[in-house]
Amino acid sequence: MSNDGLAEILGLDGEERYDYFLSLVAEEREVWILVNADNRFLKISSEDEGVEYLPVWPASAFAMEYAKGADDLSPKSISLPDFFRKWVPGLSKDGLEVGVLPGLDKTVWITEAEELKRDLQDAMSDF
Repeated sequence: MSNDGLAEILGLDGEERYDYFLSLVAEEREVWILVNADNRFLKISSEDEGVEYLPVWPASAFAMEYAKGADDLSPKSISLPDFFRKWVPGLSKDGLEVGVLPGLDKTVWITEAEELKRDLQDAMSDF
């Protein structure tokens, strides 16, 4: 994806980015996260909202763009079956939300893992 295309999508509002995320993930069947050198995933705490969340992206290019300037973060792919089977229950158990495709303006669509799973399953039924 070109930098212009990336910036255009990252410039959309939260709901539009969420819809884009659902359609691309439903098509590609993978979710992208960022991990550090110890293979620990990036978790963000938002003091304003009082929530902790796992940021996710629909493609490695978005995750790499987000990680620019952070030397120790790299994109990691999670297959959708693994995300549904392992990550969703784990995130729910740990009380972590999911932050879908953070934008250039640092806004992010935050949702519960189970709700994201249902939305992705709905989106996949279109394919």
